[in-house]
Amino acid sequence: MSVQALRAGALAVAGLMPVGAMADWEVNMTPGVTDLSQSIYGLHMIIFFICVAIGVVVFGVMFWSIFAHRKSRGAKAANFHESTSVEIAWTVIPVIILVAMAIPATGTLVEMYDSTEADIDIKVTGYQWRWQYEYMDDDFSFFSNTTTSQDAINNRVSKGENYLLEVDNTVKVPVGKKVRFLVTANDVIHSWWVPALGVKKDAIPGFINETWATINEPGIYRGQCTELCGRLHAFMPIVVEAVPEEEYLAWVAEKREEAAAERELTEKEWTMAELMERGERVYNSNCVSCHQADGSGVPPAFPALVGSDVALGDISRHMDVVVNGVPGTAMQAFGNQLSEVDLAAVITYERNAWGNDVGDMATPQDIVEFEQAE
Repeated sequence: MSVQALRAGALAVAGLMPVGAMADWEVNMTPGVTDLSQSIYGLHMIIFFICVAIGVVVFGVMFWSIFAHRKSRGAKAANFHESTSVEIAWTVIPVIILVAMAIPATGTLVEMYDSTEADIDIKVTGYQWRWQYEYMDDDFSFFSNTTTSQDAINNRVSKGENYLLEVDNTVKVPVGKKVRFLVTANDVIHSWWVPALGVKKDAIPGFINETWATINEPGIYRGQCTELCGRLHAFMPIVVEAVPEEEYLAWVAEKREEAAAERELTEKEWTMAELMERGERVYNSNCVSCHQADGSGVPPAFPALVGSDVALGDISRHMDVVVNGVPGTAMQAFGNQLSEVDLAAVITYERNAWGNDVGDMATPQDIVEFEQAE
């Protein structure tokens, strides 16, 4: 069967398909749920229809010329070198079109970069491979990690509706309030992107980029990191939840209480069992993607913790590796990511899990003293 026949058959089948089956072919932008995203969408549609009009005129003139002045009708090519009128026309008309496009584009760009007079400031920091959110005016912060299970990723169970777009801690914001996002990174370049908000900003170490959003409708809006940032780039989802202001204020009060209680835990007398239980949770949230749930690692990039010199050796060296990382390797510093309690818990867990059974433990006060001694 010829290629032409195959193409004709495919087109015929596509033409007979129901409209619902063609829904996944839609490629246009969506209006979004913020004033900014709707301005971007409106600009996109204006430019799109200008381009369509240009295409119709240009190709219409071209096809009409080919048809009306074809050789079979006896047409002969005109013999001329230049035309001042034509040159003026093809200079002036594009300039007019570009100015007409620039006016709405400039207005939208000015709106995009106007992050002043925000009601709420949230600092967004990208890490390999998760996000940290710091509510600047309310003195609390948290990390947001993917909650998609390894079984779903490895196709051992069915994938859910929000596969790779689920997190343990969502970013909550109030409806109708202007939120300024201060976007940066701790290690490599990331990019914070939520399509429904019309927001996409690169997170660059050492720089802070600003963007903003005012969400008009309550709901959950999902996004992802869109800058290739390493092995687990695909596992950095973003979930923003817009809620009524009363619910937001109650949530903020709860998070501030949690932050205060967390600071007080540093003074608590911890048992080995308590540290092991908490350490397992911390490990599964922060370490499992590289060192695996059973501590076997993925050598040589991510060494095993089972039977390792670090996990079985001097505890101060273990603290140094976890708190400060290992330069020149994939082991990043967790001293500025985890609390003293979580650092102590995960170190204790790594030294006593999977058969390591060293028998000692690190307390939050040990971590405080270690950091002060540096």
